[in-house]
Amino acid sequence: MKYIGFALSLIITISLGVALSLQFGSVPPLGKLLDPYHGFWQNAYAEDQLIEEEIIIHGLSAPVTVDYDEELIPHIYAQNEEDLYRSQGYVTAKHRLWQMEFQTMAAAGRISEIVGDIALDLDRMTRRKGLPFAAEQGLQYLETNDPETLKLLTAYADGVNQYIHGLSDARLPIEYKILNYRPEKWSAYKSILLLKYMADMLVGDRDLEYTNLRNVLGEELLDKLFPLFPEENDPVIEADKAWHFEPLQVNVPDSINYPDGNIFVKTMIQPEEGIGSNNWAVSGTKTQSGKPILANDPHLGLNLPSLWYAMQLSTPNHSVKGATLPGALGIISGFNENIAWGVTNATRDTRDWYAIQFRKEDRTEYLYNDQWIQSTFRIEEIKVKNQTSYFDTIVYTHHGPIVYDKNFRSKRKDVNFALKWTAHLPSNEQKTFLLLNKGQNHTDYIEALNYYTSPAQNFVFASASGDIALKVQGKFPLKWKNQGKFLMDGNDPKMEWKEFVPNEHNPATLNPVRGFVSSANQHSVDPSYPYYVFDNSFEHYRNRRINERLGSLGNIRIEDMMVLQFDNYNLHASEALPTMLEMVQEDSLQFREAGQKATIKELMEWDFYTNPEQTAPTLFELWWKYLNRSIWRDLISLDQPIVLPNKYQTVKLLQNEPESNLFDINATEHVETARFHVLASFDSMIVQLEKFKEEKGEYNWASFKNTSIQHLVPNFKSFSHEGVYTGGGAGIINATSERHGASWRMVVELGELPRAFGIYPGGQSGNPGSRFYDNFLKKWANGEYINFNLRKEGDSQNLMFSTTLKPKS
Repeated sequence: MKYIGFALSLIITISLGVALSLQFGSVPPLGKLLDPYHGFWQNAYAEDQLIEEEIIIHGLSAPVTVDYDEELIPHIYAQNEEDLYRSQGYVTAKHRLWQMEFQTMAAAGRISEIVGDIALDLDRMTRRKGLPFAAEQGLQYLETNDPETLKLLTAYADGVNQYIHGLSDARLPIEYKILNYRPEKWSAYKSILLLKYMADMLVGDRDLEYTNLRNVLGEELLDKLFPLFPEENDPVIEADKAWHFEPLQVNVPDSINYPDGNIFVKTMIQPEEGIGSNNWAVSGTKTQSGKPILANDPHLGLNLPSLWYAMQLSTPNHSVKGATLPGALGIISGFNENIAWGVTNATRDTRDWYAIQFRKEDRTEYLYNDQWIQSTFRIEEIKVKNQTSYFDTIVYTHHGPIVYDKNFRSKRKDVNFALKWTAHLPSNEQKTFLLLNKGQNHTDYIEALNYYTSPAQNFVFASASGDIALKVQGKFPLKWKNQGKFLMDGNDPKMEWKEFVPNEHNPATLNPVRGFVSSANQHSVDPSYPYYVFDNSFEHYRNRRINERLGSLGNIRIEDMMVLQFDNYNLHASEALPTMLEMVQEDSLQFREAGQKATIKELMEWDFYTNPEQTAPTLFELWWKYLNRSIWRDLISLDQPIVLPNKYQTVKLLQNEPESNLFDINATEHVETARFHVLASFDSMIVQLEKFKEEKGEYNWASFKNTSIQHLVPNFKSFSHEGVYTGGGAGIINATSERHGASWRMVVELGELPRAFGIYPGGQSGNPGSRFYDNFLKKWANGEYINFNLRKEGDSQNLMFSTTLKPKS
């Protein structure tokens, strides 16, 4: 039955591929796919059917044991680190090769090679942002400064390549067969490129949008709608933290002149509001066991194969377990015998934009400090499947690459905007994770973070000795207030990054009195922190809910932290809805239809939880969507890139200034107030709800939200899952929206022997024909976990099979 189901799924996928091939010719001859010896039939297997007792791996110094538990999680036991990471490369490639390569090709701007010119704009943007350039900088840095890390990266690459070398056509991952290409050689460069890809995924900027808003609103109103700190600032580092260092002096320019004029470019995609990550650690003073408990759940795109691959890595000196990033060394979020750690996005502004003035049409020289400076050129060849290559010429200044210009995403010929980004700096993030993997205490944790540059992350920490800690880590430019908030003049040296905040001055805390540390992408600090901290996407709800729960809980158990990770309480709704309902009720209810009265009654009785079977969350979500759109319609109608005020500030405006002229619509003769928008959007919600019920038949939260776990190639629908029955949503601790959510959940209690549980939405295998492709999905959707304790070599409990990797004699 499993084979029949897999075959039917493949037929659907192939049909979709054939349709797409009319655009980019991605599908091979059907005979090749249907070949019983080499085609897709050979991918209908589960890995436990392919037990290999011994495999020869060149370059090993001693045999390596790989024990697979019943969930197909490998536990690798090696005698030294070089053998360990060579084996990690081999084992990861065995289960996730296509994913590893696809993601690094995306990071390199090479997707057009696979699917044709439909991906050309995406590839051009990737190259123009400088991701390949950033990875080259990272590789050069390792070659000069850290040959030991480079040696381990090379060993990992060698393991991947040995798997590729022995890969038969029959066992080639199905995506290669459908898209008709073969894997290429892995390298240390690709592993570095993957980490740069994550940096790009987790960073945003709104400099160009804020520039337009400043021109439309003026700086006073802009500051009102986009304040530096919210009224209820509950920062990552506790607000009463004392800063025991002498800050560097920031030289504020006497005068600041920004480039004039509105900006008309098609700006890059930004992270969604309300999507981020959670982490926290509670002290033994608040736990039942007297030991610290650490929790982490990064919120990212929900994809198959899953972003993460679970693994244990052991040498005689350490054993570490957690979530790996296929293609990178070591554990990214996890624990060992002594410490545990996790990460959330710190959402710091580490990308700035500069307007560049060139001397001539050839752009060989640009103006800086009123002098003409030589620019450089990088010719990017983008290979396009079944077509001739596309060549894109990218101009580099000392600020960074020109992203937007007359040739790319601009309506004006005089636009030349350069991107300055900390990810372009030489760095060694890989070493951070290698050191964390074998860290033993807080000192080791701090030392590991000193190597970390980009993207800015909140690293949470707990140790078996009882410490809990959190540090906001990255390389942060030393900025004067508002530097980098708007497009800057590339000619003016006053706009430059001149220094960086020292690592030891980055916000951090150790064993705070309140007994816990936490982060959920909110503001890093309160106003007492002596450096300028800015971003456009700080979170305002999950963090307050987490801190309220952690502050009130006592005698905490691991199970309590699992419940908190799956908490579905909508704090935004609890603060916004009473005001909305009050304004609706002011409009004589006796004149409203029975259905509208029932809707109001249901919302009034709602407990603000977003469980999958409830319908009230759907009503609120629709109402808020139309309300937000109505309030800011004048800004939305502008034919230029802008950003809207966030939910938090919009609610504050509704509550505190319902008669504000900000609610007035320019195009009408009447004077609108907040109540007008609330009533109009309520009616829009009712109309849209009826349409939704006609189309779908039901409107419970799970059906309306329609959480989907998509294959990395969106058109491969038969390899995806739609309509996953689960609750939560954007801005909620369980931040499971339509396409984003907890990509990995982990809870660890430190002690003499750590106790750990984890889950992610997918499975260990990258093969859609395997039962391990998505076997975690239902548990993840239900808020369940699997046991994730460390295993010892030779432990037979829940052992599925074991493989030995042997050196060539």
